[in-house]
Amino acid sequence: MGASFGGVLKQAREVRELSAADAARAAGISAAYLSKLENDAVKKPSPHVLHQLSEALTLPYAELMRLSGYPLPVEPDPGAVETVGAALFSDLTDDERDELLEYLAWYRTRRRIRRGNGAP
Repeated sequence: MGASFGGVLKQAREVRELSAADAARAAGISAAYLSKLENDAVKKPSPHVLHQLSEALTLPYAELMRLSGYPLPVEPDPGAVETVGAALFSDLTDDERDELLEYLAWYRTRRRIRRGNGAP
């Protein structure tokens, strides 16, 4: 099962190093409403709120719509960032990208060793 809408919002806010109050202010909503969204207490936020969150957290609007249960057009916008993961890491510096790739290689090696599937 994929990440919940609220989980994605919270993760994006944390990756962007925004407090709940700052993220809510940037999106033009209250911190209390953002908390409800992050805790999946709101089942279907309005497209307007989703657009504001998309702008404030630099997340793809279509992906927020999909996570909220809204139908999407069959053809995605070819110029749009297609996943939340891609959006979260779209502003990495070269050094940050290299560090993440190095960590990923280490992590995968560690997992292989723990499963007994090979040596480093």
